[in-house]
Amino acid sequence: MRGRMGAGAGKRWTAAIIAGGLIVVALGAGAFAQASAALSDVLRVRLGGDIAETRLVIDVDRSVSGKLINDGSTGREVVIAFPRVGMSGDLKGAGQGVVRRWSMEPKGGSARLTIELAQNAEVARRFLLPPSEGAPHYRYVIDLKSVGPATRGQRSPVVAAAGAVPPARAASIKASRRGGRKVIVIDAGHGGHDPGALGRNAQEKDVTLAAAKALKSRLEKTGRYTVILTRESDVYVPLDGRVKIARRADADLFISLHADAGPETTSGASVYTLSEKGEGRVSKVLGKDDWLMNASLTGGDRGVGQILLDLSQRSTKNRSAAFAELLVDEISTVTPMLRRSHRDANLMVLLAPDVPAVLLEMGFITSPSDEALLTSSSSRSRLVNQIGDAIDRWFSRDLRVASN
Repeated sequence: MRGRMGAGAGKRWTAAIIAGGLIVVALGAGAFAQASAALSDVLRVRLGGDIAETRLVIDVDRSVSGKLINDGSTGREVVIAFPRVGMSGDLKGAGQGVVRRWSMEPKGGSARLTIELAQNAEVARRFLLPPSEGAPHYRYVIDLKSVGPATRGQRSPVVAAAGAVPPARAASIKASRRGGRKVIVIDAGHGGHDPGALGRNAQEKDVTLAAAKALKSRLEKTGRYTVILTRESDVYVPLDGRVKIARRADADLFISLHADAGPETTSGASVYTLSEKGEGRVSKVLGKDDWLMNASLTGGDRGVGQILLDLSQRSTKNRSAAFAELLVDEISTVTPMLRRSHRDANLMVLLAPDVPAVLLEMGFITSPSDEALLTSSSSRSRLVNQIGDAIDRWFSRDLRVASN
């Protein structure tokens, strides 16, 4: 599960906070002083959730970033530093769920948040929400997830759909993330009984698998990523199963690789992100026990759950679009592009409401020139190197999302 949220839903968001049972620690205007015009000011801190997962939200008046010092895996304590955050004195409050208590203190033009845990728990995710209608301030969100003694330092195994090969080392993703690694899920389109588009000499399913494996190798060589393939051989994985793999892996990014089909004269690569219409289909990839509908977080109100879902989708969609622009910029240096290279579509593999996702059409396999590029190991290497460069740029830029 994952708790990224997007742009607001007006007054309904206020209702969601109340109905969800969030504890709000209201901080008076005199509690904080802005150290300088460039410093962010903490406005309030609030908690919500239960002993399974607890969310701590810090309202600030400007965009901030956080550096994770301790993720809770040792000493039952989470520590996050916030550069350029002004405070006039220490702040503290009671806890809820997995949080026993919390405190913030100034550190020479910065602030440090310390969360004392009531039980074994770790940081599941962190992100920054921009201001929106009904929520005029930035909100830095920290989700803390309970872990048992036997599972500390591990992640739940990623279970692929029937017929798929379970991703290797799925249980060790969390340990790998501790070194600052991001989790990337690469989806090789089609497979098994579904060959995809057909060229003169190649099938889409083979081209996408070769590219996925090459990209996995490129990313892993950096030591900065843990990479999961939705399939590692010629097997068929249902579309919703591919999305579930990404969500169960708590992926930071999902990339689906494809090769387009059309008239022989049509060529060029393109990148797709989810369309507005596609947002309404998200229920197809959400389980009945999904956290967005969890009674402990929504007060049992499905309307509140839908509001939370809408918020998460908007944030994810914005982040997906930001990455798509970077990806187009990078790959256009090594491969021909369609005239309108960034498009949106109502595609199943892009439906995860909490995992930034793009679908890359690497070219038209029905075009002799594109097919030659797609089946050439040297051309494929140049393409995946540029995809890797786009990923490197995306995680290094300040996209208003907390990063290690």
